[in-house]
Amino acid sequence: MAIDRKNVERIVEAVGGKDNIEAATHCVTRLRFALVDDSKVDSQALEANDLVKGQFSSQGQFQVVIGPGLVDQVYNEMMDITGGARVSKDEVKNIASKKQNPLQRVIKTLADIFIPILPAIVMAGLLLGINNLLTGPGIFYEGQSLIQVHPEWADVASIINLIASTAFTFLPVLIGWSAVRQFGGNPLLGIVLGLILVNPDLLSAYQYADAKLEGTVPVWNLFGFEVEKIGYQGQVLPVLVSAYILAKIEKFLNKRVHDSIKLLVVAPVALLVTGFLAFVLVGPITFAIGNVLTSGLVSIFDSFAALGGLIYGGLYALLVITGMHHTFLAVDIQLIGSEGGTFLWPMLALSNIAQGAAALAMMFIMKEQKAKGLAVTSSISAFLGVTEPAIFGVNVRHKYPFIFGMIGSGIAGVLLAVNNVLASSIGVGGIPGFLSIFPNQWGVFFIGMAIVMIIPFTGTLLFGRYQLSRQSRQATEGNAAGIDGKAQAVNTEMNDSLPSGSFASTEMTNRPTIEAAKQAALDIMAPIKGKVVPLSEVPDPAFADKQMGQGIAIIPSEGKVYAPFDGQVAHLIKKSKHAIILTDANGIQILIHVGINTVSLKGEGFTAHVETGAEIRKGQLLLEFDIDRIQQAGLPVITPVIIPDGQDHILNVTEFEGEALPGETRVLQVTFGNES
Repeated sequence: MAIDRKNVERIVEAVGGKDNIEAATHCVTRLRFALVDDSKVDSQALEANDLVKGQFSSQGQFQVVIGPGLVDQVYNEMMDITGGARVSKDEVKNIASKKQNPLQRVIKTLADIFIPILPAIVMAGLLLGINNLLTGPGIFYEGQSLIQVHPEWADVASIINLIASTAFTFLPVLIGWSAVRQFGGNPLLGIVLGLILVNPDLLSAYQYADAKLEGTVPVWNLFGFEVEKIGYQGQVLPVLVSAYILAKIEKFLNKRVHDSIKLLVVAPVALLVTGFLAFVLVGPITFAIGNVLTSGLVSIFDSFAALGGLIYGGLYALLVITGMHHTFLAVDIQLIGSEGGTFLWPMLALSNIAQGAAALAMMFIMKEQKAKGLAVTSSISAFLGVTEPAIFGVNVRHKYPFIFGMIGSGIAGVLLAVNNVLASSIGVGGIPGFLSIFPNQWGVFFIGMAIVMIIPFTGTLLFGRYQLSRQSRQATEGNAAGIDGKAQAVNTEMNDSLPSGSFASTEMTNRPTIEAAKQAALDIMAPIKGKVVPLSEVPDPAFADKQMGQGIAIIPSEGKVYAPFDGQVAHLIKKSKHAIILTDANGIQILIHVGINTVSLKGEGFTAHVETGAEIRKGQLLLEFDIDRIQQAGLPVITPVIIPDGQDHILNVTEFEGEALPGETRVLQVTFGNES
């Protein structure tokens, strides 16, 4: 798919121009900016851009969601436009982190450590889910597992379990590699550190509790000081702190040891010192801290399960917005390692589904096709565990779907917490997340899944429809009395652009009275060349639901507006020039509104050839507009032509559809006169 260079240029302009871009990179779905001044971002311009699916600021970076397959093309085009240097994600993160406070830096560091090892953890989680299917009793056969009924599958399940459990058994190796790399050391030394902490000669952390009760914990005797000879399988804090110490020692030695003997000194000394500190000091202290924290968290949920589920389940989506959700990866892993399962991950999975359900409901609320498509695709992404497109692209923009998503996930969180639903691993969130849940708890989890599908979807749909109906009532009241503040609330695009009073305006009070005939008809010719369609196709409820009046819409094939009859310009939107109100000799008024939300262009791409109060002749050129400019701004070019409500001398409006030529094709017929 070819990328429109102008749209890329508009992205650059919207983020404050090339001088405001300190560094830029991209990932699979989004552009990532380190900006000089975030306040220079024009969010409305980004929203109007066809290439942009969403935008948000997180961890000091401003991120623009483009989507897979296109983001690399957009990035390459942007680099050509700005002449900027191509940098890595790490470089952008480092630049952006300078603007963060200490808490944000801690969160960023944890995210940078755990995100690179997520593929291995997700793999392990999914495979453990498959193992659960094979070994869980009562799933396929009452009271028995599949491998009990079909023992030929037992060894297959055993191999799957071996592959899956390896990532969790040797988790310190993965964390050691990623953490030392993040702290600026040699990641290979991080791998060795992790292997040291899970060496088979050590008592497994999983066996420590039983050995402690039995008094059989092995020890080292270091000159009379006894050190427990235990490993740290499934533990997070011991390897994190040890990795930090290792990286600092390595960097210290690298600066002071001569190059000729670095190979003999740096790695051996760094690992030796770190190893002793890990077993003598760091390990015992952090192991105890980790157990206290997890035990405390477990006890809180045991004592206040409903409250804990409501808070974590309901507010998890907010954690995604702030980026703090990454910190809970470490908590989940710690819970799995020390408690055998995590009660947090099931709530995460349902929170993802809740936001997806709310986004899906917006497909039935929104009129514009691009917005509908984004709602569908982002909801599917959320159902599969990736919520950012749904949250940032749809729900947060409209607020109420995001809130209903949190309400649904909060209620489901109470259900899961009260029933102590646990995940044996962390893998894919969303609907596939059930594979991580212990099979005997699937029933409760599926009830929770139904809750987060029904409540956010139904709540969003009903509230959205209520909003539309309320706008319709306001529009009806506003149009009956004239376009005042109420009508402006319905059609915000017209704010500060219409004259005070009704569409008929003060000019209508002076219109000639209809005395010549008790009933007559006025043919309104096409003001624009193009295809005439019903108002229902206009992606704006104020027009589509005929809240502003009756009429038709034209999909223009030419950017020119002609006078449909002899008369007068009652009002031209002076600044934006996107809408014009015309009055014919009998006092009948029509509104020609070029495009939807085109007021945001502030007149760019529009040229007016008349002014308010000007006399016009049928076929006279009134306005010119740039169709390409409107479409490039991501705005619909479809143009409503309506007979505003509030003209009590109008008896009937007849609509005609088909291809239209200005001055030749009738698009509306207005029957007017006295009813008596």
